[in-house]
Amino acid sequence: MENRERTLNAIKQIRKYLEKNPSTESARALAELAAALAEERDYSLAALYRLNYEEFNLAIELLKDWRLDRYYAARIKLFDVVLNEVLPQPNQPQPQLSS
Repeated sequence: MENRERTLNAIKQIRKYLEKNPSTESARALAELAAALAEERDYSLAALYRLNYEEFNLAIELLKDWRLDRYYAARIKLFDVVLNEVLPQPNQPQPQLSS
């Protein structure tokens, strides 16, 4: 739960930043990063390097959280395949082993 709380905290911090600074170049860069992550499209690293230290750290926290969420999503997909497609279901007959 700690990672989920951190995720929500980073997202909440960015949302508050965007609400307080909606017309700044930095807010636009952070919003474009969030949109690029959500849509799984390319984003310019040069835009990150133009951010000041505080905003850069917000972007890094968002990247960390997105990466962690992707890791957990991949694990869930793996377990879904293992449990539903690879391992036999309890009501299905077990394959017979040849002697």
